[in-house]
Amino acid sequence: MLPPQTITALAAELSEAHRLRTVVPRITARHPEATVEDSYAVQSAWRDEQLAAGRRLIGRKIGLTSKAMQSATGITEPDYGVIFQDTVRDTGAVIDFDEFSNVRIEVELAFLLDAPLEGPHCTLVDVLDATRCVLPALEILNSHIDLPGRTIVDTIADNAAYGAVVVGGNPVRPDAVDLRWISALLYRNETIEESGVAAAVLDHPARGVAWLANKLHQHGGRLEAGELVLAGSFTRPMWVSQGDVVLCDYGQMGTVSCRFS
Repeated sequence: MLPPQTITALAAELSEAHRLRTVVPRITARHPEATVEDSYAVQSAWRDEQLAAGRRLIGRKIGLTSKAMQSATGITEPDYGVIFQDTVRDTGAVIDFDEFSNVRIEVELAFLLDAPLEGPHCTLVDVLDATRCVLPALEILNSHIDLPGRTIVDTIADNAAYGAVVVGGNPVRPDAVDLRWISALLYRNETIEESGVAAAVLDHPARGVAWLANKLHQHGGRLEAGELVLAGSFTRPMWVSQGDVVLCDYGQMGTVSCRFS
């Protein structure tokens, strides 16, 4: 494990990068001995700084759950980060492009929980039973660490590259549709750029939520009732630029859109 003072210093560095909207050198380039557990320790220290500053945690994001995302990043296992209330936007939102670094969009389904979920043996059925509704969502990626050569250690420390989430469309009960077959067409400026099917997330997007509950158990936590959980992208990340209009068509689940100003 990295020394506690190093964990604290890295968390402070990422907080400053978030505040100044800058990018810092890879943690693994400076600390090649850093492990996945070190990176979660950095993320936890950063999260605690944000909570102490008055932000409110309302959910979690899961990343790297699909082959498309793993191939795009060169990372071969899922990860997770936290969602703060001030990062949740409604469909149609105008997003300040300069609020983020290395801005990309991912296509996801979000699970709103009605009951807690706890490992170590959480299953897909447990997730469906605990879910109030499932919503279409666009995740805005926000990377404060140099992208070339990064590993999962760098990504996890940087709150799994989470920036914000845009939710909308038609929420559904988890038993109302076969979530595996929810498809999405992702447009940038009226041109289709990516498409995918939710089964690309571990064969069923609820499996990502079950993975998270079991992973949190290893870290002494659980998912709480009322939390919003982004289950993981089923398309590759799409780069966006200032001025872009993004729209994702989820078929029967409606559309989600935003514009970057």
